[in-house]
Amino acid sequence: MSFTMEEFKQIDAAEAKRLMDTESGYQIVDVRTEDEFEEGHIKGAICIPNETIGLGVRQTLTDPEQMLLVYCRSGVRSVMAAEKFCMLGYKNVIEFGGIIDWPYEIEE
Repeated sequence: MSFTMEEFKQIDAAEAKRLMDTESGYQIVDVRTEDEFEEGHIKGAICIPNETIGLGVRQTLTDPEQMLLVYCRSGVRSVMAAEKFCMLGYKNVIEFGGIIDWPYEIEE
């Protein structure tokens, strides 16, 4: 018996914005620290710092089928976080890099 982990997709900011504008039922996940999140984040995002991702995340992200759009500051932590979400059984994980490459509106 073998276990296969779901793989996450990687897209750019423009594709992420297109998904946000055309899809529904997704969750934007900012995996930076709370302090970084407070300085500015993408509208509708929730903050789940990469360092805290574990089994307890199921209390916040209850649907393993929900599309998760994951970002951080530069794209390093978001890749690590996307891998963790996949290992925890989330099946529709999309990583789109860092907020430093996000040319669209952010809220503070």
